[in-house]
Order: sequence, then C-alpha cells, then structure tokens
Amino acid sequence: MNANCAVISEPQTPPGIVGLPIDRQELPPYRLASRVAHQDSTAIRVREALIGDPKFVVIAGPCSVEDEHQLLSTAGIVKDSGANILRGGAFKPRSSPYSFQGLEEEGLRLLDKARKVSGLPIVTEVMDSSDIPLVESYADILQVGTRNSQNFSLLKNLGKARKPVLLKRGLMTTVDEFLMSAEYILASGNSEVILCERGIRTFETSTRNTLDLSAVLVLKERTHLPVIVDPSHAVGISRYVSPLAKAALAVGADGIMVEVHCDPEKALCDGDQSLGPEDFRHLMNDLRIMAPLFNREV
Repeated sequence: MNANCAVISEPQTPPGIVGLPIDRQELPPYRLASRVAHQDSTAIRVREALIGDPKFVVIAGPCSVEDEHQLLSTAGIVKDSGANILRGGAFKPRSSPYSFQGLEEEGLRLLDKARKVSGLPIVTEVMDSSDIPLVESYADILQVGTRNSQNFSLLKNLGKARKPVLLKRGLMTTVDEFLMSAEYILASGNSEVILCERGIRTFETSTRNTLDLSAVLVLKERTHLPVIVDPSHAVGISRYVSPLAKAALAVGADGIMVEVHCDPEKALCDGDQSLGPEDFRHLMNDLRIMAPLFNREV
C-alpha cells in the first residue's frame, strides 16, 4: 500500500438478510463492488484528500498539460480556490488522430512539478497497460477514460497497481456494466476504485453527452465505492458546468471533477467546456454555501 493512499473502510461480511446466511444470498456479478458483500461506504485517502467522506471533494485542472506556464498557472488557481486534487492529461485519447495527443512523459514531469508547487495530489489518465508503471511513478490517482472503460486487459493490470484508480463510465455502458468494469480492478487486487459518472451518449444533441445524475443515486445504493461526477465532459459547454456541478452535490455525489484553464480561449483541448479562473472561484463559493444544506462540507 502506498504511504499516501489508504482505504479507510475495510470490507466486512454483512449479516444474513432476514436470517438467510451470507453464503446463500444471491450476490450480483459485481460482488466485490456490491453492498451485499461490503455494506459500509468506502472512503479512499489520497494524501490530504479523503474521497467518500462527508466532505465534498473537488478535482480540477486542465484537460491537457500544454506547457509549464499553463499548468502552474492553472494549478495556482485551483489551489487558491480551494480544490483538493489537480487533474491534467499527459496522454490524451482524442477522436481525431490529428488533434493534440498530449506531452506524454514530459507532461507527467510537469504534473509532478505542479504537485510540488501547489501541494495538491494529481490524477492523470493511463491509456495502455505498458504505460502503467510510468504513470504510476508520477501520479497519485490513475484515471481510466471513458473509451477504455471496458478495456478489460487494462483494467486487470490496473488491479495490480498500488495507486487508486478513477474509473470513468463508458459512453454506452449501463450502470451494471460500469460496476462490472470496476469489478475487474477489484478482483485483480486493487480495492481503491473511484467511480466517475461523466455523461452517456443518447439521441440528444444539445449537449456533448447526457449527464445521468440518476446514476449517482443508483450507484450509491448498489455499491460501497465512492462516486464522483464530471459535468465538463458531460455537457461540453462551460456555462452549463457550474449548475450541473452543484446538482451533483445535491444528489449525493462524493465530489466532482471539472476542467479549469487559466485561459480557456487558448486551450489546446476542450476549451469550450473549461471554466476560467473567475467562473471556477464563483463555483467554489457557491458550493461552500450549498454544502451545509446537505450536511456536507467543501
């Protein structure tokens, strides 16, 4: 177990349901992720951040690491506004092969520098099993993007990693399929899994995807794993991000992950959905005002 990362709640065997012994109860196929096998909610500590605690966790940062100035400037904004974890992509899976693909290891080195300067833990995406050792040597949390949510070989190998995994829901996966993806990681030995609802593909074209906030309620009922929401990738339009981030707090998510950029108009990736410095500060202030209404803290 990494010294900076610890699972707070250990799995417990629940009592039989209405007198039925646990070994005769019907377990869902995602047995390790289910509340049948583990009734208490799991909280995962990542340095100073606790994900799954009554405190609402905010993960924020740019879609992609572009250069040192952009990353350190954004990290400063994120830190000063009160966010808990810095996000940034070093390896970027893009729909077009001609789009910016990320700085790769140089991006990881810049994320490491941003962590040292800001004091914030970092989360970044890993796209290929061969990259796990490299990314794990830099990151505090390993992210699985939506396109890899059913890359079972990658998920099994992440089960051998010694860092928490943030698993995003696939564009076309059901809640049960999402939990089965988490099960691959859990069954391979890594009990530190954070689920992320980031919107699914529907017939609606007004937004980039459709944010399924009802999935948060279903997931919190079915699994003990922490659940966060990514409204930025769900809608793809920056002016809709803050209202949906606040809605995530209202429905009981454990946190949010939002894209923030020091200058969104110049972003190399997803500038249209990124919050600028002032918009992010306003969002953080609104969340602090709202949180006590739901017995939470930001």
